[in-house]
Amino acid sequence: MSPTAESHDAIIIGAGFAGLYAIHALRDKESKNVIAFDAADDVGGTWYWNRYPGARVDIESVHYSYSFDDALQQEWHWTERFPAQPEILRYLEHVADRFDLRRSIRFGTRIVALTWDDDSAHWTATTDTGELHTARYVVSGAGTLSVPKEPEFGGIENFAGETYATGNWPQHEVGFEGKRVGIVGVGSSGIQAISEIAKTAGHLTVLQRTPNYATPIGNYPTDPAEEAAEKADYRALRDASRNHFLGVPYSEVQPSALAATPEERREVFDDRWNRGGFRLFIDSFGDILFDHEANDTVAQYIRDRIRERVQDPATAELLAPRDHPYGTKRPPLETDYYEAYNRPNVELVDVRSNPIDAVTGTGVRLADGTEHRFDVLVLATGFDACTGPLLAMNITGRNGLRLADHWADGPQTYLGLMSAGFPNLFMITGPQSPSVLYNMPLAIEDHVDFSVEAIRYVESTGSSVIEPTPDAERDWVAHTNELAQATLLPDSPTSWYMGNNVPGKPKRVLVYLGGAPGYRARCDEVVAAGYQGFAISSSSDRALAQA
Repeated sequence: MSPTAESHDAIIIGAGFAGLYAIHALRDKESKNVIAFDAADDVGGTWYWNRYPGARVDIESVHYSYSFDDALQQEWHWTERFPAQPEILRYLEHVADRFDLRRSIRFGTRIVALTWDDDSAHWTATTDTGELHTARYVVSGAGTLSVPKEPEFGGIENFAGETYATGNWPQHEVGFEGKRVGIVGVGSSGIQAISEIAKTAGHLTVLQRTPNYATPIGNYPTDPAEEAAEKADYRALRDASRNHFLGVPYSEVQPSALAATPEERREVFDDRWNRGGFRLFIDSFGDILFDHEANDTVAQYIRDRIRERVQDPATAELLAPRDHPYGTKRPPLETDYYEAYNRPNVELVDVRSNPIDAVTGTGVRLADGTEHRFDVLVLATGFDACTGPLLAMNITGRNGLRLADHWADGPQTYLGLMSAGFPNLFMITGPQSPSVLYNMPLAIEDHVDFSVEAIRYVESTGSSVIEPTPDAERDWVAHTNELAQATLLPDSPTSWYMGNNVPGKPKRVLVYLGGAPGYRARCDEVVAAGYQGFAISSSSDRALAQA
C-alpha cells in the first residue's frame, strides 16, 4: 500500500545558506506552507559536513554573510577576517534560531526522487524513508560542492586504518599525533588540511597529482575599528559588493599586465599577494583570465614565490603548477601551506608520473609497485560540482524526461536557475549561473529573491506553472559557452569549472563568466519584459490542451 503524500506549497532542499534563506523568504514573507529536507542532523549545509582541520572560507566574513536583514548584520560579530568552519556553522545556527527555521526542516532525511505530475502540476518528493511529499514548487538549495567525486582508484574498503573524507568529516575529534598519515588531493580542501595536519602528524605523506597556484589568504583577527566602520556603512558596502564581478568590493584592478612594465607588474603582484584573499586573482590585472601571455606573468610570479618558501628545490618544482593557467581552477588560499613541506615529517609524492594503483590493507600502492604504509588515509579528492547535487536527486520532469538525460551532454539551463521541461523547479546557484565565481550568500539571495518574485508573479496572473522555453534555454547555453571560450578556462585539463575533473562527465562550462552585475542586469531585463524566455500557464490550460 502506497504511503499517503503530505501536501505543501513548496519543498526546499537543503539547510545551508540557500535553504535557510528560502524558508524565510517563502514561509515568513510569502506565508507559504513549506517543508525543507536535509540529510544532515542540523543546519549548516557545506559547513556542517566540511569539518576537516583548517576548513575556512575564502571570502571575507563581512561579505560572506546574509544581507537580507540589517539587524542580523549589525548584531553578529565575526572574530576573524576569514572565519573557520566552526564559526560559520555557529552563524548559521544563530540564523536558524533567530528566525525559528528549524521547525520547517526534516533533518536526517534525503530526497531520493523528485517527479513532476503534469495533470496536477505538482512535484512529488520521495524520501529515503519512503515518505511522499507533494508541492507546487521545489526550491533546490542542494549546493554546488556537496557531492564528493568518486576517487579514480579502488580498494578503499580494504584499508585497515582510519579513513576520512574532507567533504564528510566526522563530528568527533580526530587525532594525528604519532600516526603515519596519507592525504590524496591538493585542491582547496587538501591544502587547508595539509597545513594543519602537518603540525601534529607523526609523518604526513602528500600524494599530489596536480599542483595548484595557492596564494596567501591574509587572515587576521577582526579589528574593532574596521568592524565598526563597515557596520556603519554596511548598505554601501553591500551595494559595492553586488556591483563587483566576484561579489566583494575590490576596486584596484589594473587594465593589463602586458601594458605594465615588469617593475610595475611586480609592484602590483607583491601588493595583492601581501594583502591576501582573492586580490591577486581578481584585483591585479584585468587580462590575466583572458590572455595567455598576461596569465604567464602572474603564473611565473607565483612559481617564483613558491621557490622562495620551499627549501628543497626538487619539492618546490613539484609544487609549481605548469599544466594550467592561473585562475582556470578556483585559486586556493592558504596559510603556511608551502612551509609545511619544510617540516621533517612531511613528504611530497608525485602521483602524476607514478599514479595510484590501489588502496591496500596497509596503505596506498603506486603503479610501479611502491607501497606507502599509513595509519590514516585522508581523501581530499574533490567534488562532482554544480550538476552532481541535482542529478543525485533523480529528477523526472514533464513527459517522463529525466534530468540526467536532458543533461547527458552537459547542463542545459536558463539563467542557471531553471531547465526546460522541469516546471516550477528553481535551482539556486545552479549550473551556468555566476555561483562559485561570485560571493555565494549574495548569489543565493539574488536567486531566491528571483524565484520568490517569479512565484508571486505567476500566481498574480492566476497561473500556476513557470518554466523556460527550449529556445531561451538553448540561447543561454550558447551564451555561457561563448563567454567561456573568450577566457582561458577551457584550457585547464582538470577543472571542476568545466566539469572535466570527473572522468566521463561532459566538458561544459558550469559557471556564468559574464560577471554578477551583468548577470543581474540580464535577470532584471527578463523580469521587466514579463519574464521573457519563460512559459507561464495554469494546470487547467494544459489539461484543456491535452483533451
